[in-house]
Amino acid sequence: MSRQARRVVIAGVLAIAGLTVAAAPPAQQGSPVTYRVSFPAAEHHSMRVEVVFPDVGGDPLHVRMSRSSPGRYAAHDFAKNVSQVEVFDGAGRRLTPARRDPDEWIVAGHDGTVRVVYHVFGDHADGTYLGIDTTHAHLNMPAAFLWADGLDLRPIRITFDPPAGSSWSAATQLLPAESPWTFTAPNLQYFMDSPVELAALEIAAIDLPAGAAPPAKFRIAAHVDAPAGDLQALAASTATLLREQVAVFGEFPAFEGGTYTFLLDGMPWTFDDAMEHRNSTMVTVPGLSLGTASGRLRALSSMSHEFFHVWNVERIRPVGLEPFDFTRANVTCCLWLAEGFTQYYGVLLLHRAGLGNGLPVGVVDPVVNGSGRRVRSVIEMSEYAPFADAAVSNDMTDQARSFISYYTFGAAIALGLDLSLREWSRGTISLDDYMRRLWERYGKPADVRPGYVARPYTLEDLRRELAELTTPPFADEFFDRFVAGRDVPDFQRLLALAGFVLRPAASGRGWIGDVPVSESAGGLLVGVAGFGNRALTAVGSPLYDAGIDGGDVVTAIDGQPATRAAWEAIGRRRPGDVVTLAIRRRDGRREDRRVEVGAQPRLEVVALESTGATLTAAQSAFRQAWLGSRVR
Repeated sequence: MSRQARRVVIAGVLAIAGLTVAAAPPAQQGSPVTYRVSFPAAEHHSMRVEVVFPDVGGDPLHVRMSRSSPGRYAAHDFAKNVSQVEVFDGAGRRLTPARRDPDEWIVAGHDGTVRVVYHVFGDHADGTYLGIDTTHAHLNMPAAFLWADGLDLRPIRITFDPPAGSSWSAATQLLPAESPWTFTAPNLQYFMDSPVELAALEIAAIDLPAGAAPPAKFRIAAHVDAPAGDLQALAASTATLLREQVAVFGEFPAFEGGTYTFLLDGMPWTFDDAMEHRNSTMVTVPGLSLGTASGRLRALSSMSHEFFHVWNVERIRPVGLEPFDFTRANVTCCLWLAEGFTQYYGVLLLHRAGLGNGLPVGVVDPVVNGSGRRVRSVIEMSEYAPFADAAVSNDMTDQARSFISYYTFGAAIALGLDLSLREWSRGTISLDDYMRRLWERYGKPADVRPGYVARPYTLEDLRRELAELTTPPFADEFFDRFVAGRDVPDFQRLLALAGFVLRPAASGRGWIGDVPVSESAGGLLVGVAGFGNRALTAVGSPLYDAGIDGGDVVTAIDGQPATRAAWEAIGRRRPGDVVTLAIRRRDGRREDRRVEVGAQPRLEVVALESTGATLTAAQSAFRQAWLGSRVR
């Protein structure tokens, strides 16, 4: 794509009190760390980086590559893509660093300045990694840049040298400097949380006036194959969405630099992903088309979730993530709120904005029927994130039956809390009020260091704030049962308040478990073929309770040869029937197991009026208060 950047301005009317401008950063902490980035081999998906660490004293300097990245909760060991490392002192003398850890270079014998030159490979454009080719450089900073221990508060200056003849421009939340290719960051935390897209970009600007305060400024920087008119249509929808988002909290945060940037990469070779940052978000949608409403909704769905993070997790932040430690996986109690509540609002606010018909109720069935809820609370699901968030494991795990994503589990808790608050308060309090309270007490107080959070919250803070919003008994019951415990809210009763029916999706059908089977010698192998990659029976399912698991072979069903047709016929049995399964264990031992057929547990949520019934006035008012627009 060879088009130069174009600018489209979308203006709106938004009366919001309390919008403030970013405070001046604190005094700089020493000489800046400087980076220079070039692309001598972009066709080979690599870039060259030169970084200078000045005035570092006389002790050995520990230079590191990050092991983790903000917004990701597993370790990703980005040093694996670093090569051709050369180290010099300020006089140009070559130094030989020591290697103690895979992500660390220890530089001794320098003269107070250390200069490191290296190459880094990347061909995975998403929210976590790098994507470099002749069309763009898609940069997540922890995956790209070395840094040094003890220099966290040093200002940073970075200059990009784009490939000769390219039509690239730069988009980032990094602060602009005197040239369009040079940017600054006040410290390492801010720098690492500031992705960069270098490409032939289309730019759409969105200015939302905020009463007497300066307008809130946004921009979409898009690397997509789309005409400006399509990007303008996306910007108009984005402005509508932003109005619904800010209505929850009453004000936008103060964006360092004054602008929030949506970095949108829709090239066919990207990977479907999105990642929040303090004043920007990176959204990647392979082959994105902005010329259709469905294509724009694909982008908006991610944008809705990620922008809600500008309050919830970027500023309303749990203690386990503040400050972020790039040397390890960061563990926190509260991803159920940081990610799960954001998941809930991402869907809800699209609906309130009239941009999507989806409702935040699809999380009910996977949580109510989730096997993992018998094993871990939602707090423990949050703490399991380093093993689940794009983590890699060579050995067999039972994650499929012991884990429910904190996105899904947390969104179900958000739904239950929202409806419970509305019922308890007779419509005067909702989850919006709880989130606004967390913003006022934990997100809005400013740290003098840009990129840091002054008051991260604890689990007890969340309980106390709910108690002060409602009563201690309400908060204690909710936290004890649904957060620390493994119960679920009474969704059937709560959804009925808004005129929705929670019912069995396959009433009357039998069920012994959803584990797949595959035909093998002598019967049906429970789980897919191969012991290293087999599926497991779900905790609490009839198969599990009967002592049957992945790797067992069912040789007979009620005395007849085990075939796929006979297995599928079990679903036509009545709940309470007993099926006898002859099984062969992996050691050849044979057993007969009696399995009591259960009722198919899968649930669905439907609107009451779709069943032929009529909404009451109370149900209609409840639904409107919950799902209706706050600004339209």
